[in-house]
Amino acid sequence: MFPVECVVRGYLSGSGWKDYRATGAVCGIRLPAGLLESGRLPEPIFTPAAKVNTGGHDENISYAQVEAMVGTETAATLRRMTLDVYAKASEFAVTKGVILADTKFEFGWIDGTGIVLADEVLTPDSSRYWPAEGYAPGRSQPSFDKQYVRDYLESIGWNKQEPAPGLPEDVVLRTQQKYLDAYRLLTDKVDLQSSRV
Repeated sequence: MFPVECVVRGYLSGSGWKDYRATGAVCGIRLPAGLLESGRLPEPIFTPAAKVNTGGHDENISYAQVEAMVGTETAATLRRMTLDVYAKASEFAVTKGVILADTKFEFGWIDGTGIVLADEVLTPDSSRYWPAEGYAPGRSQPSFDKQYVRDYLESIGWNKQEPAPGLPEDVVLRTQQKYLDAYRLLTDKVDLQSSRV
């Protein structure tokens, strides 16, 4: 596996929004002034991250750091593949009434094959999905992802250090329901048991 989280953002939200408000850029990519929270970016951007040794959290890194980690040619291929998969997935999601705001991919190398897309792909755990109905930039959006858990952890003041606090049953059930809602919208399947996932 390459030591890079290949993040792509089509909309300005989460840590990207925080970075933009502080610096006017995301992962060193200068963005136009006056963008709104949850606003659609002029074009999707590749905003990589790397695992931090303490606690396993991701830390945004620059494209130059990716090049230093994996080489210029591999970095360019990872960026291109990330943007290509995002473009196809976001086009599909819109046909289902869902906005794919951002997502993360992980890639690996197989001798004799080359670069392969690995790990989970386009799940609500690795992607930020919003309902298209009611979408309005300038505020956070209702989502079908783990933002609900993040919001809960911020509300109790967790410092992101181990051990992580337990989650109340209602937070677990609500998050599970959000994931199932995304699944049903994107697949047109009503019953999770009737499909292979």
